[in-house]
Amino acid sequence: MTQPLGVILAGGLATRMGGGDKGLLSLGGQSLMARVIDRLSPQVRQIALNANGDGARFDDFGLPVIPDTIEGFAGPLAGVLAGLDWAAEQGSEAIVTVAADTPFFPHDLVARLVAASDGQSHPLVLATTPKSGDEVLKSGGKGRVNRHPTFGLWPVALRDDLRAALTGGLRKVVLWTDQHGGREALFEAEPFDPFFNVNTPDDLARAEGLLQ
Repeated sequence: MTQPLGVILAGGLATRMGGGDKGLLSLGGQSLMARVIDRLSPQVRQIALNANGDGARFDDFGLPVIPDTIEGFAGPLAGVLAGLDWAAEQGSEAIVTVAADTPFFPHDLVARLVAASDGQSHPLVLATTPKSGDEVLKSGGKGRVNRHPTFGLWPVALRDDLRAALTGGLRKVVLWTDQHGGREALFEAEPFDPFFNVNTPDDLARAEGLLQ
């Protein structure tokens, strides 16, 4: 597989942060978005931002901004589809998505997602981390990992199938990936989960602490 393209999913509603773009929040004197771009850039050939509304608010980043192609707020899968449509125009066979509010994701994310896809006819892999003891107890022992559906490797070849699923009302990422034999790439969650994302002001304060 050639090096995938990268798509930063920045289309969330950020209701727990009072609305607005979480990616534009400042963390250690740098926006979350800038930190995500810096971390993803060495891992992919090119990056686009998936965001709705006036894309001019992201002009400072100098990246293409691609809106959802499905009407209404259809969740992260709509952003994945927008990214796949963009990648098809670039002649790419796959994308890797990351979330704009998750500044500490692994530096080897893309390499390990691609490695996990070895042998698949259509590369489709989600990042996972082990559940903690408390999480296992709360889930009644169901599943030993947390899947992170905004961090995945997605095949351009399945974009029309995804479009049909979204048009039909599908919104849950793992339902679609499971239908197509999606795999998982397991990442360590120590000393903290690298897929920790900023949802609340308390999360932002915790992220400031993690920077130290």
